[in-house]
Amino acid sequence: MPSTDPLRTPLPRDFFDRPVLEVAPDLLGRTLVCAFPEGTVELRLTEVEAYDGPNDPGSHAYRGRTTRNAVMFGEPGHVYVYFTYGMHFCMNLVCGPPGTASGVLLRAGEITAGVELARKRRPAARKDTELAQGPARMTLALGVDRAHDGADACPADPADSPFRMLTGSPPLPGLVLSGPRTGVSGAGADTPWRYWIEGDPTVSPYRPHSPRRRTAR
Repeated sequence: MPSTDPLRTPLPRDFFDRPVLEVAPDLLGRTLVCAFPEGTVELRLTEVEAYDGPNDPGSHAYRGRTTRNAVMFGEPGHVYVYFTYGMHFCMNLVCGPPGTASGVLLRAGEITAGVELARKRRPAARKDTELAQGPARMTLALGVDRAHDGADACPADPADSPFRMLTGSPPLPGLVLSGPRTGVSGAGADTPWRYWIEGDPTVSPYRPHSPRRRTAR
């Protein structure tokens, strides 16, 4: 039976079928549900970044479609998961009509349900505000990996996907801040497409791009 709680109403697909710069700040305060066999974890989004496909040098889709980024070119409301630095997974939500390849990177959030399971997955977290404080920590806490690439976050039947996005409780507009994206270099490095809720303790520290240096041997 569908929930009668307005905060738990699933977001419709057309929520994501908009320009990414509209969707990204509007995702703050929304609830992401990850229901896996070992348990369910829910997270209130507090920090995101927008990536505008072929219009954005910082986007994985800037140079066109590949096997890795194919999900970004598909239907909005689907999950794009990629592997980075040889050890971390990051989770995105696809936006805009098929072919536009824009998406929102989910950077941080507050675990609101399934805290014990999230703690088990993130034993290095010193406190609960650190459980999903950063995109790699978030996917660990939620149990998300590359196997979930392409999953639907707007399923007509919840049994068809482990993910759902709920209405949640968006912050007041005055509490939404924006600034440069984390770790982006070159063109687009200063573009203020990172959005976060002011004062929320789960927001990750901002770090500009730092080139990797080869260690002398």
